[in-house]
Amino acid sequence: MDGRAVSLRIAGQSYKVVSSASEEELQRLADTVTAKVEELTPLGRTAAPQAVILAAIALAHELEEERARRLTVERRAKEMLRRVLGRIDDALDCASEQ
Repeated sequence: MDGRAVSLRIAGQSYKVVSSASEEELQRLADTVTAKVEELTPLGRTAAPQAVILAAIALAHELEEERARRLTVERRAKEMLRRVLGRIDDALDCASEQ
C-alpha cells in the first residue's frame, strides 16, 4: 500500500495510521467511530480504550445488517422485474396472435 501517515483522534485517544485515503475521509470515519463509542459509553463515564473495539464490532454488525437488507431488496426487485417482463412477453404474444 502506498500511503502516508495520518494522525487521528478517536474517542479521546490518538492513533497514527498509514493509508492512501485522504485525511478528510479518515477523519470522517474516525468521527463515526467516536460517535459510536459515545453512544455505547454510559453518560458521564470516560470511554475505556476497549470501547473502540466494541464500537468497531457494533459498526460491523450494522454494516452486515445493511448488506442483508440491500440483498433482500435486490432479490425482490429482480423477482418483480422478472414478473413484469413475463407479463410484457405474454401481452406481446397475445397481440401477435390477433
